Amino acid sequence: MEVKGGESVRSNDRQQQIINLLCQRRSDTVQNLAAELGVCERTIRRDIEELTLNYPLETVRGRYGGGVRMANWYFQDRPKLSPKQTALLKRLAVGLHGEDLDEMNQILARFAS
Repeated sequence: MEVKGGESVRSNDRQQQIINLLCQRRSDTVQNLAAELGVCERTIRRDIEELTLNYPLETVRGRYGGGVRMANWYFQDRPKLSPKQTALLKRLAVGLHGEDLDEMNQILARFAS
């Protein structure tokens, strides 16, 4: 019973390492992740399959066991605007039109709390 609990903890730690690495690198091969984390490729594939339920990961078929990518828009611990900053940008957005307004709305959607 202790083995399963210990293995579960290791699995969670490994999965968090995978997310951290992919947030830094944006993509990597299954083969490289397996070698770096000291597990077999099948373990990495299982971890990735589980992680796709909660993270925007995309698997890619390839020559050397394929790879995995983190969605371009996803970042861990993404900086957020304070309520005061958000209010200022919303006031400034009133005077914007067209592409400038679209860009401001994207900034607000991405960084506002």
